[in-house]
Amino acid sequence: MAKTLVALLSGLIFGFGLIASGMSNPGKVKGFLDLAGQWDPSLALVMAGACGVALVPFAWARQRTTSWLGAAMPDNSLQSIDRRLLIGSALFGVGWGLSGFCPGPAVVGLGAGYQPGIVFVIAMLLGMVTFEWRLRRGVAGARGDE
Repeated sequence: MAKTLVALLSGLIFGFGLIASGMSNPGKVKGFLDLAGQWDPSLALVMAGACGVALVPFAWARQRTTSWLGAAMPDNSLQSIDRRLLIGSALFGVGWGLSGFCPGPAVVGLGAGYQPGIVFVIAMLLGMVTFEWRLRRGVAGARGDE
């Protein structure tokens, strides 16, 4: 029960933070990504602030083997940049640039009943299901092999 409440509270804080910062507004995101036009730097300030706030908790978490709720901390020792990472990053960036959404703000849009957010979440879920299906079938590239 405690894990569910912490997850709910964390999600609500994250969602309200996205709304308050404007990161759930696709127009604002597209303005941030429009370096050749009328660039809106406000999201850069939001991201810099978020990174600054996160430095201490991330440093603290690296020293722990379990979370506050007793779950094992993930192994974040992977240091390699591979084909899957590059392709996934490129797809994420293209999707973010075209739609103005990344997964967190899209879920906020879904919860608000915003049609582009609904479409994005459906497309994101279809992509995730397709990847898992390819992974289970052993399709080359899904596991990181060539």
